Amino acid sequence: MQAHPNDFLSSIDTSLHLPTLPHILLKLIRARSWEPGPINETSQIIKKDPALCARLMGLANSAYCSPPNKITAIDQALLLVGTESIRNTAISASVHYVFDQVKDVSIVSVLKQFWVHSLMCATLAKLIAEKTSYSTPDEAFLSGLLHDIGKLVLWANSSKEQYDKGLQPSRDKSDLLLASERHYGTTHYEVGAWMINQWRLQSFMADAVRYHHEPVNRILDALPLVKIVFVANALCSKTVEETGAGFRTAEEVFGFARSEAEGLISLAADEVKQAAESLEIELERPDASGGSVSEKDAEKVKDLVRAVREMSLLQGTLQNVLEAHGEESVLKVVAQGLQVLFDGCRVLFFLYDEQKDVLVGKGDTGADQDVRVQEFVIPVQRKKSLLAKSLSLGQPLDSFGHLAEVDLSIIDDQLNRLMGKDGMLCLPMLAHKEFVGVIVVGVEEAQFSNLPEEINLLTMFARQAGLALHAEIVRQTGAKSMQSSRLTVPSALAKKVAHEVSNPLGIIKNYLKILRLKLAKDSPAQEEIGIIDEEIDRVSAIVRDLSSFSEPGMQQKELVDINAIISDLIKITHESLLVHSGVQAHLDLGPSLPLVPTDKNGLKQVFINLINNAVEAMPKGGNLYVNTRFPSDGMGDEPEEDAKADQQYVEATIRDDGSGIPDTIKAKLFEPFVTTKGEEHAGLGLSIAYDIIRELNGALTCESDKTTGTTFKIVLPVGKRKSH
Repeated sequence: MQAHPNDFLSSIDTSLHLPTLPHILLKLIRARSWEPGPINETSQIIKKDPALCARLMGLANSAYCSPPNKITAIDQALLLVGTESIRNTAISASVHYVFDQVKDVSIVSVLKQFWVHSLMCATLAKLIAEKTSYSTPDEAFLSGLLHDIGKLVLWANSSKEQYDKGLQPSRDKSDLLLASERHYGTTHYEVGAWMINQWRLQSFMADAVRYHHEPVNRILDALPLVKIVFVANALCSKTVEETGAGFRTAEEVFGFARSEAEGLISLAADEVKQAAESLEIELERPDASGGSVSEKDAEKVKDLVRAVREMSLLQGTLQNVLEAHGEESVLKVVAQGLQVLFDGCRVLFFLYDEQKDVLVGKGDTGADQDVRVQEFVIPVQRKKSLLAKSLSLGQPLDSFGHLAEVDLSIIDDQLNRLMGKDGMLCLPMLAHKEFVGVIVVGVEEAQFSNLPEEINLLTMFARQAGLALHAEIVRQTGAKSMQSSRLTVPSALAKKVAHEVSNPLGIIKNYLKILRLKLAKDSPAQEEIGIIDEEIDRVSAIVRDLSSFSEPGMQQKELVDINAIISDLIKITHESLLVHSGVQAHLDLGPSLPLVPTDKNGLKQVFINLINNAVEAMPKGGNLYVNTRFPSDGMGDEPEEDAKADQQYVEATIRDDGSGIPDTIKAKLFEPFVTTKGEEHAGLGLSIAYDIIRELNGALTCESDKTTGTTFKIVLPVGKRKSH
């Protein structure tokens, strides 16, 4: 039972990629004219392929583009859709081609014959339109190019079983014939017309496709575009009988003499031949039986597979580049990606210094980094070096002269010798037309043989690397600006806050005095109230200093018993914080800890921040370990590798057995506004603690992982080491 045409048409998925010759896909993804600007090479490639033209016209006339007037010209469609969308389409079609070979690997040969017939028909249609003074020859060309597009639509929407039954080319025809179209309940010309109608064009293009297999007597009174495509298709003959019929059709419809028709065919054939040569498509059939793949065609398939593999590698590397944090990480990922593409290559970076207008050597951030590269400072304006020329021109250059003729400078020769390779490739990094730097890849000349074919991908890779580095520069600049703006408190507001807060603090202190008078002198609560009273004094001092928050003043140092500070803080936080959170504190305080000349209030603030963080890291309860020690008393190694030889230090560590700090936070742990606690936390605690310890000439470090939790270590100087 045949399917109803409307049922079949409603099941067609027009978003599927129609098959395209690998030769054309290769040319597209390796085209050098993808940058925004006049469309030339891209347009010349796309307008010669029916599948890509159908995709382009569908995009241009879709709701996504919403053109005020429907588009019927290829160049207009390209300008409307944009090169980036077409590039994505070409890459997607290439991937689809490589990974969807289940239907028939010999489809290359069939597609080639289909392509030749479609382009021949399109060229003839345009020539006939010009000869008959039809107003829009380009519309005639596009109609001829798409006249058999329904065959590809059916092919793309068929299963392997359907393809084997109905879409295989017949033995006596060289183009892609639908030997069993009745199986679908429709024809390729009905499908093609239906597809074009989806674009809602103000054109009779769909009719030209629908009627190109009608009897000639029905065409005589049709509109001009229908006649043009009908005659063009008739002249694309394969046999002597068909050729004679085509000449008779041309004479009957347009009154062309045989010699005129032969002239049109000759001109069209020359144009198709030139197009095939430009796309490296071999026109001769490999054998009389058809369906097999020639060596050149098979090589094109391999090239496309290789190009898709390289794009996949680049895409994976680019993803890593975008996820890298910090300049060093970005450079390292870029170097690794290039070393995957060029096995055994050497990668160096030269970053642009805008103030000095020079390129500065950076190295490859690897284990074999040569510090000598940092001696290279290359002026850009003079354009003497290969690197400076590459950056100024914004295009890749190589020392072999394959990409462009070059004269190497002495500094280029020195760099070549430093890299220890036959030559080098310079890839400029730009972002929004601003200089970022140059990637220099040292390679052997044998590796360079296939490079011209891959240069477009490498250019894209370098451009993305430049964008990532530029984004990192912007991020760092923005972070500094944000830090400065957020830490600057308006003086008037600060004074108002200080005035308003001081009143309730004074009232609380008075009530504490009254409470102490009511208690017995030997009451245990007396000590706790004294601790609270000291904390209120500390809060008052902080509030008084609020107006100078963005510019911290000189710290008031005094001899402080660190063990006493820690013991007091554990006491006042025991009930309200530790017990409430299910956290048990374990103190191991060094018995012979010397007094430390330090800022007592600042040190309290540091310990409170670290204790609070530790408790919050254990929402289900856990253990808090607080230790102090004096390493100089034989309790261990020196606290810091960079400690001065004649200086003595004390250590304090605060450790929790929580889930640890995420790796994404570790690298910027002590930066302002970095937090894992949610939007209600400002993320200033660790930054303030770090600054306080640094102002005391000490050090605050952190170690953290998922299994052992987090440990913060504070190291503070206590004085000069005694001489023996």
